[in-house]
Amino acid sequence: MKKDFISIQDFTPEELQSMLDLAIQLKKEYFSGGNPPLLKGKVLGMIFQKPSLRTRVSFDMAMRHLGGDALYLSPNEIGLGQRESIADVARVLSGYVHAIMARVFAHEHVLELARWASVPVINGLSDYDHPCQAMADALTILEKFGTLKGINVTFVGDGNNVCVSLMHIVTKLGGNFTHSGPEGYDMPKQAVELGLQFAAQSGSKVRFTRDPHEAVKNAQVIYTDTWTSMGQEAEAREREKVFPPYQVNEQLVSEADKDCIVMHCLPAHRGQEITDAVADGPHSALFPQAHNRLHAQKAILVRLFQAG
Repeated sequence: MKKDFISIQDFTPEELQSMLDLAIQLKKEYFSGGNPPLLKGKVLGMIFQKPSLRTRVSFDMAMRHLGGDALYLSPNEIGLGQRESIADVARVLSGYVHAIMARVFAHEHVLELARWASVPVINGLSDYDHPCQAMADALTILEKFGTLKGINVTFVGDGNNVCVSLMHIVTKLGGNFTHSGPEGYDMPKQAVELGLQFAAQSGSKVRFTRDPHEAVKNAQVIYTDTWTSMGQEAEAREREKVFPPYQVNEQLVSEADKDCIVMHCLPAHRGQEITDAVADGPHSALFPQAHNRLHAQKAILVRLFQAG
């Protein structure tokens, strides 16, 4: 059976921890002279429906550092589900490349790719979740605190795909998760139910509050994301009216744990969900977090190719 990397919810805590341990090992190797060519002769096909900086470059470099190669496929080249059916794209690419990474709008698209592909499929982002980002986030928290067990992680803002994956990985690994956002912008009910289930299994807690100041009390990690994600441009004006109380600024950070870190998956709309003073300040983990996309994804790739 081929293994895919579609959602954090598909993996056990042990599997996630094992991949994170491998990411730490691969990162150390990289900075000590380079990684061994574990993926020599392997090619990753990368399908993009959305623009990308971190996802494209980190996957491309991950394959190169591990001795493999990556092939970029732009939205115009494929027209996933429009020019050609997703099932046909999956079956054609399976004969050309050894794995497929897809950054899509609809989560159903990546599920359908995985259904029809005979090679591993990686969710590089969908409207439901962003599991590769969550792995980099967990790696960043591990590097700072040594564990996720008992760590208080607060997400301030829209209950979007990044929030979903973060909740799932934090609760699976024993961290406490709080979400604070305005009414009407909560996470999908199904995702919340899973988060509560994972927390019950690991002995951690999940909280929801409309008050961001209440949410950051004792938080060791404050996480935020853009108020308007790609594909939601029509809602931007309304969102800009609703979200200002949830801005991560110096005042809000001062109310959290004194050693807290602030995280953001980027790109950031500075002056909206996060201020320059915080993004560039002493609590910021934004750029180590972005760099960890490379190392976390190396671990994902190695595990998937080993499983295959």
